[in-house]
Amino acid sequence: MSRVQLALNVADLEGSITFYTALFGVEPAKRRPGYANFVVADPPLKLVLIEGEQGQATRLDHLGVEVADTGQVAAAGRRFTESGLATFEENDTSCCYAVQDKVWVHGPGAEPWEVYAVTGEADTMGTSPVTDGN
Repeated sequence: MSRVQLALNVADLEGSITFYTALFGVEPAKRRPGYANFVVADPPLKLVLIEGEQGQATRLDHLGVEVADTGQVAAAGRRFTESGLATFEENDTSCCYAVQDKVWVHGPGAEPWEVYAVTGEADTMGTSPVTDGN
């Protein structure tokens, strides 16, 4: 099953967890220091909250599509390349307390999109060169 991912930088992580728990009617699927994610069945959504700086307005970090396996990540990469889009691949990378294979592209407004598959768990948040500083 695929689902859209929305990753937000939020100043008040605990307040945001409370709000999104009420909004979607589900508890976070994963909580770690400075991080939480929700797996929402209806609508199919992976909501990621990344703790930002105090006083900062909530802002988009990146968008994504979570897919079931790495074959689907590779197929997306080929589709992007065949469409003339510049891609950046990250394989066996630690991100969001998970090990992932992913391919990145940017939309026409410079918004970063990833297509990714989770292949395991990780003990660290990790970083992405595609979204850091955006």
